[in-house]
Amino acid sequence: QLQLVESGGGLVQPGGSLRLSCAVSGFTLGNFAIGWFRQAPGKEREGVSCISGFGGVTDYADSVKGRFTISRDNAKNTVYLQINSLKPEDTAVYYCARARSYYSCSRQEDMAYWGKGTLVTVSS
Repeated sequence: QLQLVESGGGLVQPGGSLRLSCAVSGFTLGNFAIGWFRQAPGKEREGVSCISGFGGVTDYADSVKGRFTISRDNAKNTVYLQINSLKPEDTAVYYCARARSYYSCSRQEDMAYWGKGTLVTVSS
């Protein structure tokens, strides 16, 4: 059964860090692009970061460049999102999703399967 399960969210103070994990099953991780998206309260879901299949080419939204790092461990069937220098505006439910292909995962319409999300709250 194909699944994506996010974990690692929580409450963190501004300036803090978190590492989100996306554990996948039911498909070969390295063959597909994986994206992280987030939805803040009252806002539409937006793309955060993407890592392609095979070569692992990464891409980031401008708002998170330099603070977020996406990575993939094919042996562990897990994709990570390291989040540093957290800001209150990073508060959101973070979702990982699998793309329909190995190369395109920046847009929601590129994605075929979604996890249920993990909540990140940045507050003092």
